[in-house]
Amino acid sequence: MPRTPADSRDALERTQLAELKKLLAIIRPTNKFYENKLSGTGINEHINSLEAFREYCPFTTKKELVDDHQSNPPYSSNLTFPLEHYTRAHQTSGTRGQPMRWLDTPKSWQWMVNNWCDIFKAAEVNSEDRIFFAFSFGPFIGFWLAFEAGEAMGALSIPGGGLSSAARLRSIFTHQANVLCCTPTYALRLAEVAKTEKIELGESPIRKIIVAGEPGGSIPATRRRLEEAWPDATIFDHHGMTEVGPVTYQCPAQPGVLYVLEHSYIPEIVHPETGQAIDPGETGELVLTTLGRHGSPLLRYRTGDLVKSTSTQASACGRFDLGLDGGILSRADDMVVVRGVNVYPSAVEEIIRNIGGVAEYRVEIARDISMVEMSLQIEPESSDDDRLANRLAVAFQENLSLRVPIQIVEPNTLPRFELKAKRWIVR
Repeated sequence: MPRTPADSRDALERTQLAELKKLLAIIRPTNKFYENKLSGTGINEHINSLEAFREYCPFTTKKELVDDHQSNPPYSSNLTFPLEHYTRAHQTSGTRGQPMRWLDTPKSWQWMVNNWCDIFKAAEVNSEDRIFFAFSFGPFIGFWLAFEAGEAMGALSIPGGGLSSAARLRSIFTHQANVLCCTPTYALRLAEVAKTEKIELGESPIRKIIVAGEPGGSIPATRRRLEEAWPDATIFDHHGMTEVGPVTYQCPAQPGVLYVLEHSYIPEIVHPETGQAIDPGETGELVLTTLGRHGSPLLRYRTGDLVKSTSTQASACGRFDLGLDGGILSRADDMVVVRGVNVYPSAVEEIIRNIGGVAEYRVEIARDISMVEMSLQIEPESSDDDRLANRLAVAFQENLSLRVPIQIVEPNTLPRFELKAKRWIVR
């Protein structure tokens, strides 16, 4: 269940150090992956500060984990306990390579459920709410955790798997669900279907939408579009990873800022190339240490997520956790250089949603020997909007200094997505 937050930054860091010592005492020497990584570093349960941990503990990278899975199939060597101690198996999406399978013990699983309870609590969700989960339950971890956390809090948890989008909308009304959990893309898709089905979302019982799975909830233009589509709902952003767990929450009074659950993680922000700590307010890569996932831990894991810390010392929720201004800005490996300009998917999303009038879009990246080119396909919301392509072209020129060819396509031409959107095509 939700935990009492620390009453000061010093108290929070004392808790982190105590949990880190506990973690190290448990995983060494039974976890082969980390026994090999930590051998000779001096990192053990007797470490006396978080600063020493950051100085002497090496990073863990995604490549290391993937290589370890390939060398030690099917579950890798990052297992602290004998296999019979594990009761849950999930896997990463594999959008950037082979999926990784991740195991959890009952204790590690409960730790993550508690983290999701904290996310719900920050969004002011409680036992009186009815939560609709608008996705099919597959091998990815977040769906299961959110559902079980809702149940643990005593809320009515309503699964929407196996239903069409229209059927999910009708189910929301039937159950009078007031909380919706889904990706930002799918929340917009539900709004699109509602128009087709002549379902008035202004009469929807939904009052809170918790989005995750992709950037969007903290992108101002996307957030505005979500609020316009669901006029009586407040948008809450969140992010997590299968290999890490639920990581961030949003306070109601601070849209566009995500806070790390620091009682469960030790976060760092480092320069993506040098690995050195960066100054507050600069953009860098988020690094996380999982303090309670003892069965399959991660120490100083380079997530690949680009973030920027806030300047505030405490959140509007009264906590002292690290704030990420703009949420997850992008992924380090998502950037493409188009005619000398660094282009991130989140920046393209912001431009498109800010202009408005786009039902769906797709970005194509064409690479040849000497140059990378970007083009855009868009589905207009209205067939009468004959100046949409020109407005977008001007916006890309003004914001990115790029001339982007834009093609208008017929309605319902581009794919729709229930989970993470795959709008970028590299040829």
